[in-house]
Amino acid sequence: MENYWVNPPPPVIGGGMGVNVSWYGLVKILARLGQLGTLSGVALDRVVAYELLSGDPTGDIRRALEHFPDQRLVKEVLDAFFNEHPSKIKRHIPVFTVKPSHLLISLTICANYAVVWLAKEGHDNPVSINYLEKVSMPLMYGILGAMLAGVDFVTMGAGLALQIPKLFEDILAGRTATYHIPVIGRKEKYVMEFDPIKFFGPEFHILRKTLKRPGLIPIISSLLGAKIFKAKLPPGNVQAIVYEDLETAGGHGPFPRGRQFKSNGEPLCDARDETNFEELSDLFEIWYYAGGVASPQGLAWARALGATGIQVGSILAVSNDSKMDEKLKRLVRYLGYLGLIEVYNDPYFSSTGYPFKKVKNLKGTITDEQVYLARKRICNHKCLVNLFEKPNGTIGYRCSAEPIKAYLSKGGALGDTINRGCLCEGLLSTCGADPTKPSLVTLGKNVDFLRDPALMENPYDSYSAEQAINYLLS
Repeated sequence: MENYWVNPPPPVIGGGMGVNVSWYGLVKILARLGQLGTLSGVALDRVVAYELLSGDPTGDIRRALEHFPDQRLVKEVLDAFFNEHPSKIKRHIPVFTVKPSHLLISLTICANYAVVWLAKEGHDNPVSINYLEKVSMPLMYGILGAMLAGVDFVTMGAGLALQIPKLFEDILAGRTATYHIPVIGRKEKYVMEFDPIKFFGPEFHILRKTLKRPGLIPIISSLLGAKIFKAKLPPGNVQAIVYEDLETAGGHGPFPRGRQFKSNGEPLCDARDETNFEELSDLFEIWYYAGGVASPQGLAWARALGATGIQVGSILAVSNDSKMDEKLKRLVRYLGYLGLIEVYNDPYFSSTGYPFKKVKNLKGTITDEQVYLARKRICNHKCLVNLFEKPNGTIGYRCSAEPIKAYLSKGGALGDTINRGCLCEGLLSTCGADPTKPSLVTLGKNVDFLRDPALMENPYDSYSAEQAINYLLS
């Protein structure tokens, strides 16, 4: 395997940060500063389609797609979604099934290509893209698009990314790629297939020779996860590990080993959740600590444990350079400076089934009780659906955040629907892709950096991503 870390591994990795919060502008800043920026890779088909439907105001998406190696796909996507008159929406965005349409595959490949190309524009430093293993149906197409643009690393959590190395190999070899997806009610997983030669034509054999294999950086939360990757994958398939603290890291987190929670929603950990970091360092020479360490002291502490550095999300998410809605950023910084931010680990909110950290009672967002109760249950993006077997043997799709009647009609249990919220709508709104819906803000538990005078001097202050990086390295 090639050496992915051309220079010594950087001390800071940016987090994946929801949907498009860590966009190409932010990632480019981190890369130019010598750190590893990480693109939010989830739902990029929706993000780019919304951008095109809005007229692609900056022109960046179309500019990036001018460099895409198969302009037939670009024409198909632009004809369907580019809207010169944004007041007149041209069409709805198709959703994923195990047999996606040609248009949706083209959109997903082009979307991932465009954001990676833009993140790498103007410099030679590595960039990464983050996906959730749970959001599995778009993975083959998204990763192919990212590889076509020369992505250097793929980070992945919310499940074990054990299928990804073979997916890299299949794409590089021009073979039919496969991805196995669990189906409720079936013993065997459904196998999605994608033949790049059939899709692109014989010219893909020439195109694939220009591709490079990205490095893989799995996100784990226990020593057991690290041991599984070490045991299941041949040497050289994992270039680094991110260890996320299940109590403090933002976004989706794992269940504690006992699968129990305190009355306030926090995980009830026991000895099985403790990690021997010396053993982790023996398993993987390069690893990063994530969760509650966004400070110079946190970086020093992580390095003392044996970590190469830290992965940070929240400190970048509320910087001036993230794609989070500006009003939300100002509100979070204001409340955080005053010590009024409460991040709640909600075991029930996410339809993924994983616990999810959200800012509690944030006015105007879906965690505002009045907004939550007034919302209309809907599932129009279907990014987080579960596959299930219908009585006739075919595959159906259901989400515990969809309308209750619809969920029950698909065999779902009423208890699964209680206290659920739509992450797809909330996170797309937070990054401005679909601002008509209530937003959802996720942060890590520790936002003490907002009260550090080295970063903010008053509750109305703000800072750039470069200032955040300089602060961490100070």
